[in-house]
Amino acid sequence: MNKTIANEIEDLREKIRKYDYNYYVLDTPLVSDQEYDQLMNKLESLEQANPQLITADSPTQRVGGTPLAKFNPVIHQVPLLSLANAFGEQDLKDWHRRIVSAVGEKVEYVVEPKIDGLSIALTYEMGNFAIGATRGDGEVGEDITLNLKTINNLPLKLTAPIPKLIVRGEAYLPKEEFARINSEKEELGEPLFANPRNAAAGSLRQLDPKVAAARRLRIFVYALLDQEGMPVDSHEESLVELAKLGFPVNKERKLCQSIEEVAAYCAQWIDKRHQLPFEIDGMVVKVNSLAQQQQLGYTAKSPRWAVAFKFPADQGESTIEDIFVRVGRTGVVTPTAVLTPVQLAGTTVSRATLHNQDFINEKDIKIGDKVIVQKAGDIIPEVVRVLTEKRDGSERPYQIPAVCPECGSPVGRQEGEAAFRCTGATCPAQAREGIIHFVSRNAMDIEGLGPQVVAQLIDGGLIKDAADLYQLTTQQLVGLERMGAKSSENLVNAIGRSKSRGLSQLLFALGIRHVGAGAAKALAKRFTSMDKLMTADFDEIESIPDIGPKIAASIKAFFENNNNVDLITRLKASGVGMEETIAKDYEANVQLLRNKTFVVTGTLPTLSRKEASDLIEVNGGKVASSVSKNTDYLLAGEKAGSKLTKAQELGINIITEKELFSLLEN
Repeated sequence: MNKTIANEIEDLREKIRKYDYNYYVLDTPLVSDQEYDQLMNKLESLEQANPQLITADSPTQRVGGTPLAKFNPVIHQVPLLSLANAFGEQDLKDWHRRIVSAVGEKVEYVVEPKIDGLSIALTYEMGNFAIGATRGDGEVGEDITLNLKTINNLPLKLTAPIPKLIVRGEAYLPKEEFARINSEKEELGEPLFANPRNAAAGSLRQLDPKVAAARRLRIFVYALLDQEGMPVDSHEESLVELAKLGFPVNKERKLCQSIEEVAAYCAQWIDKRHQLPFEIDGMVVKVNSLAQQQQLGYTAKSPRWAVAFKFPADQGESTIEDIFVRVGRTGVVTPTAVLTPVQLAGTTVSRATLHNQDFINEKDIKIGDKVIVQKAGDIIPEVVRVLTEKRDGSERPYQIPAVCPECGSPVGRQEGEAAFRCTGATCPAQAREGIIHFVSRNAMDIEGLGPQVVAQLIDGGLIKDAADLYQLTTQQLVGLERMGAKSSENLVNAIGRSKSRGLSQLLFALGIRHVGAGAAKALAKRFTSMDKLMTADFDEIESIPDIGPKIAASIKAFFENNNNVDLITRLKASGVGMEETIAKDYEANVQLLRNKTFVVTGTLPTLSRKEASDLIEVNGGKVASSVSKNTDYLLAGEKAGSKLTKAQELGINIITEKELFSLLEN
């Protein structure tokens, strides 16, 4: 190896990293763009001539060359929990009172803007960026490492070789960049992004890193999740140390000595937020002391030591120009207002749901009315009130139509229900929305089969229901708009892969009324196959925990419908799996751990915590979130933490993953 060339390459990398940090993090450029480009071109030339010297942390490796086939799952070593919300000063004070009561001493708080983007976890090994993942469900996310590498203010190499570091942050799209992207999409006639958060998420979930690179995303890091070799005592200290390592941390944070100071700082940002170059939807308040954080602990969903102060919704005045209805997959007819476009929370709003006829009547909404519109949680547009004082007599009342605009069938509503429904058994709108639900991510998860493609398939006469999807060929798909040979082949393969999703996802995909993902999982675990569920009686179904009489009646009604039975028969004939693989031995094993309560904590050698919990439940046990005197076993892995300490204090049986397997063999 030529040491002179190797040293020159490393010197160039160090210079470029320094210039990147000053430009993208500190916003203080040290060199001109021309000089920077010359250095980058020189580095690229030297690496091309000496490919054996290319390293993953080189600035030239920010854009991967080969698109991914899929995103691989990443099990989070530290769960990424959500935050409880506070909607005003009184909520903050109530939360503070609980904090002080628990710790019994003075508490400091750090207050920082709540970035409206995509939550991510970043893992570094010996100072080098190793893995970047989405939050996912908090336990398991998606590996988006290559896409995250395209973010220029994300350090690929830290300033010190910390042995291990896991941080949490937010990937976001600056307001200016969001406007640029939507302007380009508008010129191309493509659908616009609804808001910067959706644009950031959509950019990082592209399989081709070059697409993410073109979006010019940024990140802020705001939490130290795990580390080896960087001891700190407070949240503020951790942010200072992370900044020294090269991470972008938000400078608009404040260390506060009282809850009154916290509330005042939060209130300042209600109006000031619009001056920032990025979107925020609130402020995050955290207990500063890490020892106090550990003492306070967690609920099942969120840390007790942090809370999100949510800003009041943005409001604006608009005019209801028209009202139309949309027919959903269950036949629900939902009225939607067409508004004169108005800017709210940084986005243009031109539609707002009116929910149902009762909502329209209660608010006395008419076509032509001047109204106050807000974005609930800065996300969903809604009509707050009608400015009746501005009426001039030209306004027209609105009534949901008596016939379905899609199929002409009568529209009505059952006693006790607010929703009007189309009664047409063959309504094309219901079929379309039903198929869109069937292929969605939490259902059969067929990638590439979005609403526009579904509409094309229906309009082209290629499908009428979900079972028809499994008869599609690449030759049929090639004729569709924007569907070439490769994309058609990918879609057929994606449809094929969905056959093995299992019973719980299939039950959810079928759209049985009142059966959500949780109920579908419970049904699949108990009955293990579609045939057993279809022949089960009402009492058997109702006896399952979380399945009440309303859901049981809906399930029985679904399977008594000949059209639904025919759909399932055709799905089965196409090879769609009708069994729940994780629960196929449920009836045989259910006695093994019956009446035993487990708590799972730490990092296990081969199982994720979710997989371990599923295994325990399949074999008749129960899984609780916290240790108590009623706990029979604590299944503990590495870094078990406070739950292990409490289990030891209470004399609870503490077992390893290997010992759990031994229990199941007895």
